Amino acid sequence: MAVDVLAARARATGRLADDAWVAEVRLGDEEVRLAKPLLYMNRSGGPVARLLSEQGGGPADLVVVVDDVALELGTIRVRERGSHGGHNGLRSIADALGTDDFARVRVGVRRGELPPDLAGYVLGEFTEEEVPIVQEVVGTAAEAAECLVREGAATAMSRFNGRRP
Repeated sequence: MAVDVLAARARATGRLADDAWVAEVRLGDEEVRLAKPLLYMNRSGGPVARLLSEQGGGPADLVVVVDDVALELGTIRVRERGSHGGHNGLRSIADALGTDDFARVRVGVRRGELPPDLAGYVLGEFTEEEVPIVQEVVGTAAEAAECLVREGAATAMSRFNGRRP
C-alpha cells in the first residue's frame, strides 16, 4: 500500500513485468523503480533479485517496505540492514540476494495478542477503528521510504523510528 501511495504522489502509471508490478518515478533528484512482487510474500525474493539485476543495481539500492507483526499497529521502524527477524518476505529477499544488507521500512500491524493462525491474521481485515490508523501509517511508511532514498538511512531512522499516529 505504501508503494501505491508513492506511485500516486508521483502520478505514475505502473505496468506488469513478469511477476511484479513496476513503475518508474522520480523522488527528488532520484530516478526510482517502484515494485510490488505479485507472488506470495515468502516467494518475493525472486522478483526482487530479477528487478535489481535488470537495473544493474544491488542490495544497497533497495528499500523494502513490509508489514510486521512484531511491531504494534501503526509503529514504523527503519533499518539500514539487518536480519529477517522471522519475517518470511525479508527472508526470501535476503536468500535471493545472498545478503541482508538492504534498507527496510517495517510497518507494525500487531493488534494485541497474536492468534495461532498468523497468516489469517495478517491477511485479515482491519476493524473500522483501525482503518484510520492504517491509512495514516501507510502514508508515513511511504514518507519513510522516500526519506531513505533522498536523505539516507540515518535521517530516516531519526525521523521515523518509533513514530506512531
